[in-house]
Amino acid sequence: MTSLTDRKNAAISRGVGMTTQVYADRAENAEIWDKEGNRYIDFAAGIAVVNTGHRHPKVIAAVKAQLDRFTHTCHQVVPYENYVHLAERLNAIVPGDFAKKTIFVTTGAEAVENAVKIARAATGRQAVVAFGGGFHGRTFMGMALTGKVVPYKVGFGAMPADVFHAPFPIELHGVTVEQSLSALKKLFAADVDPARVAAIIIEPVQGEGGFYPVPTAFMKALREVCDQHGILLIADEVQTGFARTGKLFAMEHHGVAPDLTTMAKSLAGGFPLAAVTGRAEIMDAPGPGGLGGTYGGNPLGIAAAHAVLDVIAEENLCERANQLGNRLKQRLAAIREKAPEIVDIRGPGFMNAVEFNDVRTNLPSAEFANKVRLLALEKGLILLTCGVHGNVIRFLAPITIQDEVFAEALDTIEASILEARG
Repeated sequence: MTSLTDRKNAAISRGVGMTTQVYADRAENAEIWDKEGNRYIDFAAGIAVVNTGHRHPKVIAAVKAQLDRFTHTCHQVVPYENYVHLAERLNAIVPGDFAKKTIFVTTGAEAVENAVKIARAATGRQAVVAFGGGFHGRTFMGMALTGKVVPYKVGFGAMPADVFHAPFPIELHGVTVEQSLSALKKLFAADVDPARVAAIIIEPVQGEGGFYPVPTAFMKALREVCDQHGILLIADEVQTGFARTGKLFAMEHHGVAPDLTTMAKSLAGGFPLAAVTGRAEIMDAPGPGGLGGTYGGNPLGIAAAHAVLDVIAEENLCERANQLGNRLKQRLAAIREKAPEIVDIRGPGFMNAVEFNDVRTNLPSAEFANKVRLLALEKGLILLTCGVHGNVIRFLAPITIQDEVFAEALDTIEASILEARG
């Protein structure tokens, strides 16, 4: 009998990479069961998509209710009230004490693409600045903005023009806030006139890049640079949004309001929905028909998103994220005393990571990180690696994870790290 893996290899492009060979059959909150009945604790959450857990009862109920009414009209043809209402809710909660407007699309990459379109239309400028190690999607503009070549850019030819990169401040890797700001200043002097820059885009916590939080001093300075030169600041909150960092949005940690915010992933708790929210006058820059998409703001995703926002508030998931993250970081700190491969433990709220170096060379060790991931998988725990060097494990369990399941996962993490030491 042909295995599922063989069938996958024969039917699906190899470009669709897979972290595991666990074929899901069903899932509930923080647990997944595969086709063979094996149970796994999910510390990936679909890459930060189900912050509210797999199949949260309120999310499922909301989608079922919408399913019984209609599933698609295309809002640009026959609009619907809950789309308008969700835009009103996001306008009220996205950081920034100013009038806002929102558009809905389908994916995080699409949100980023539209944010760039809006910024260019509003400023009349073309250039965009992003940061090394950042990830903004797999579309062509998303790839151009992304600060990592393999696997995201390799083999895909020329990237869109007028995209520039500056180093992201990571003191662990020898790049200070002052050095990043100096590099940005040099970029403006040597490569692109700031008067040509429409926007600077940044993740408040780098996702694929290694879960490095932006220092508050850097974010505040970036806001000043943007204001000085008439540049729009775009916060890519696709992975950081909706309680993951202990705040509804990660920008709240810095007290800095971006001009445009992109969001997706956990916005709709497992249903495809993304959004751009920003200053009303900026959002109105494109003409009618310049924004949108056939599936943008799908009714099922909109219904799910309303339920997600309700669950986050009713279950105090921001507070819960901080509690879980603190417990995880404390446990990792205790493990570090026995595992010198651990060189850093970080992350706000429940957006946490551990970074590994080779103890002999003190260089980043993707091999050790992957060994921990595979050992954990054997023990029934799904983990993800990330980072430009591939030496970081990121922890993205649902914020609704049950205490006893979380405790079990912590034991598995410790056992896997210690076993990886050989």
